[in-house]
Amino acid sequence: MNRKVIGTAAFLLVGMAGAVFAQSAPEAASAVSGLKYFAAALAVGIACIAGGMAVGRIGAAAMGAMSENAELSGKALPFVGLAEGICLWGFLVALLIILL
Repeated sequence: MNRKVIGTAAFLLVGMAGAVFAQSAPEAASAVSGLKYFAAALAVGIACIAGGMAVGRIGAAAMGAMSENAELSGKALPFVGLAEGICLWGFLVALLIILL
């Protein structure tokens, strides 16, 4: 099967779990709380995966540039830091989702 179809089916199954187990008003608050943690985990997960992909591409480009000109080593470091900052923003978003 196609990976997109499997990923979409898994996402829908997880997303519908709250609707399946919702029974009464007190448990509805618990379902919202569960979705809140799921959203926070999704924010951190996507941000860290994107940050890792960015660091990988920037690191590969920096190594290629440094092999041609060794003076470029200090100029590539801030770009790696910016890419790692994506993970920190994902963590902050998750923290705001959980606390608010």
